Amino acid sequence: MTFQVLDKEAVEEVRNQREIPDIRPGYIIQLKVEVPDNRRCVSILKGIVIARRNAGLNTTLRLRRLVAGVGVESLFPLYSPNIKEIKVLDKKKVRRAKLY
Repeated sequence: MTFQVLDKEAVEEVRNQREIPDIRPGYIIQLKVEVPDNRRCVSILKGIVIARRNAGLNTTLRLRRLVAGVGVESLFPLYSPNIKEIKVLDKKKVRRAKLY
């Protein structure tokens, strides 16, 4: 069994546990992220997806949000167990794959 087959099986297993919508750059999303230090605390992050890197189980998305008037970019693993919910709020039309 090759590594790619194992990777696909792991991705399917995570997709069965929770719903992961199709996310592209330009989408405004809301993430519910469990704080690793405190198991009960769930923080809600809202921002625009400026990049996505597809790498099977290691797929990441880069989120840009405003914190106290300052733009902050955060990198999240898409299939992380710390991400509880992903909700697409709005879809903006963009002409590039990376919006740095």
